[in-house]
Amino acid sequence: MTDIKPIHIIGGGMAGSEAAWQAANMGVPVILHEMRGVKPTEAHQTDSLAELVCSNSFRSDDHELNAVGVLHEEMRRANGIIIPTADKHQVPAGSALAVDREGFAEAVTAQLENHPLITIVREEITGLPPEDWDNVIVATGPLTSIPLAEAIREHTGEDDLAFFDAIAPIVYLDSINMDQAWRQSRYDKPGPHGEIDAYINCPLNEEQYNSFLDALIGGDKTEFKDWEKDTPYFEGCLPVEVMAERGRETLRFGPMKPVGLTNPHDPTTKAHAIVQLRQDNALGSLWNMVGFQTKLKYGAQADVFRMIPGLENAEFARLGGIHRNTFLNSPKLLDEHLRLKSMPRIRFAGQITGVEGYVESAAMGLLAGRFAAADRLGQSIPVPPHTTALGALVKHITGGHLEGKATFQPMNINFGLFPAPPEGTVPTKTEDGKRLRGKDKGRAKKRVQAKLALEHIDAWVEAQHALELT
Repeated sequence: MTDIKPIHIIGGGMAGSEAAWQAANMGVPVILHEMRGVKPTEAHQTDSLAELVCSNSFRSDDHELNAVGVLHEEMRRANGIIIPTADKHQVPAGSALAVDREGFAEAVTAQLENHPLITIVREEITGLPPEDWDNVIVATGPLTSIPLAEAIREHTGEDDLAFFDAIAPIVYLDSINMDQAWRQSRYDKPGPHGEIDAYINCPLNEEQYNSFLDALIGGDKTEFKDWEKDTPYFEGCLPVEVMAERGRETLRFGPMKPVGLTNPHDPTTKAHAIVQLRQDNALGSLWNMVGFQTKLKYGAQADVFRMIPGLENAEFARLGGIHRNTFLNSPKLLDEHLRLKSMPRIRFAGQITGVEGYVESAAMGLLAGRFAAADRLGQSIPVPPHTTALGALVKHITGGHLEGKATFQPMNINFGLFPAPPEGTVPTKTEDGKRLRGKDKGRAKKRVQAKLALEHIDAWVEAQHALELT
């Protein structure tokens, strides 16, 4: 198969390593370009491929009740390199999949170096790939080199490549207490489709507001990492606690302003402040806390935000954060096969596509590698069904994000990205006839979604066996 023209992959992190493995195992030669070895980054400590920088954990490995655990299992069944190698270098971490960082990265590197169809070139790519590279995957991650990032930005447009994340928490709709909250747009102003109830509103009285403010200002906060410290806050994405520190009324005249809204549960009482949530995905299962990007540590976030009436039992699909990042406006720029619409010879994979986390980054590499290899072989691979974790994730970043929303932010895999299970498939009672309620009802739904995901990923993988040449 040496007469097959190679695929070029830029970046040897989680996504690039997984993409190279997938493409090579389909019989397509790969040239993997990695600048570490000739030029270091501010974060990496070694020249190993797939080096874990911030954590040694791939999070939960529960493939029955946790969406990232489902994604782990799908990647195992799709002959991945990242998760199976993590399994072999696992260290005790309860139900999480955590690894010996050094042993894991060295093992991934060795497997890629020893693959007969993979060539690793240590060099920095400083601009858009040359024209004769007709099948390219850019998997350069959150620390994309500045010359390459600028070249991408120049091609895609100034507003379509972000260098700074301002992430607000996202709440599962079915965990919001609508006995406290209500749906209404400010001043009943119609949205683009005529809707006047586009927001969920959570009211606070003066005492609740002051208690919330004290907890917000006093909560434990994370610090910028060394390579982030020169990145200033933008006025448009200030952490909510920084706004609070500017004065006790600042939030009431900002994201928590109570004007133009009437609480149907208590129409005669004017709220002192109101937290608004905005629909975040097309399925309507996820809602974003408007203006609540934060540097609070995760544990503090959950405690503080559950002080808000209506969110006392909130379950978070994603907690907030602010950090340096490089990611595309993927819903606008990429097609469902992760190709740049304006230059289809280039695909993107990993965190630069707008996913968050090691596992999700590797997952996008898995798909990009398979899609690129199929193209090279004159074949076509369908996107995994949206009922799978792989399919739900790529659907979100390339089309499932709420249409017309001005901002796009990175997302972890979560069950809120999966479509609802078919009607009648989720049990409503226990074996002894008791009605399922609350968290037990939610667990039953997740088990059905997880089971369906693995059945569908098995079928997706099986359909591709004819393409796998090794």
